[in-house]
Amino acid sequence: MRWWKVVGLAGLAGVAATGAVVARAERKRRQYTPDEIRDRLHQRVAEAAEESDDISIAE
Repeated sequence: MRWWKVVGLAGLAGVAATGAVVARAERKRRQYTPDEIRDRLHQRVAEAAEESDDISIAE
């Protein structure tokens, strides 16, 4: 088998594996309801605000 065939097959396997990982992440992301996403975003904003307050107090 020529080296370019091996490289081509390895590239094809890499593309397939990447597609599988992306599809799994998308399925996991779509399981959240809009209310859950909103709650998580509010929580992250509150945590970021706390961290920025802690930094400004330390200065």
